[in-house]
Amino acid sequence: MTEPLEDPAATADRLTAAIDAADVAAVLVRFAPADERTLVNRIKALAVPIQQRGVALIVAANPAVAARAGADGAHAVGAAAVKTAVPRLKPDRIAGAGGLRSRHDAMIAAEAGADYVMFGEPDDNGRRPSLPALMERVAWWAELFEIPCVAFAERIEEIDDLCRAGADFIAIGDAIFADPRGIATAAADANARLGTGRPA
Repeated sequence: MTEPLEDPAATADRLTAAIDAADVAAVLVRFAPADERTLVNRIKALAVPIQQRGVALIVAANPAVAARAGADGAHAVGAAAVKTAVPRLKPDRIAGAGGLRSRHDAMIAAEAGADYVMFGEPDDNGRRPSLPALMERVAWWAELFEIPCVAFAERIEEIDDLCRAGADFIAIGDAIFADPRGIATAAADANARLGTGRPA
């Protein structure tokens, strides 16, 4: 899960290093604010190096922009946005659901047809629920629902706990990109902590 990007070309090498070092199912790319044409070009700049490795490119962008740029799906934030995005994306593309601040929001996203729900995604101020609260939400979802659950790990060390709670996938961002050991080493470490065969 990337930070908001302005220059995708400058990030492509780091992304591919992470992909090559770990078992990555998807890259969720976020972009700095820009007009639609600029966003399409930014997405296209990342599509080939990511997709040619068999990894899905999901973008935090308008579903129409995601489709025009050849992304594999879009990540909608908030239950209302998910309800709007799903019919524009499916069945050809992945419809992701994030920014779900309550159990009710998560259930609305699932009923709307989201392909996954993400818990623990930082808000616009970078705040995330506590690890115990996140684990409780993940465990609740895993026990009751079949739609895959993605849990956001703020630190690599949280991955073990989130997997034990029942997360199907782990989303990780700054903990990889800012690791002083380098992105490939950090990604490999994160992957090794899964311990259950689930992709990172």
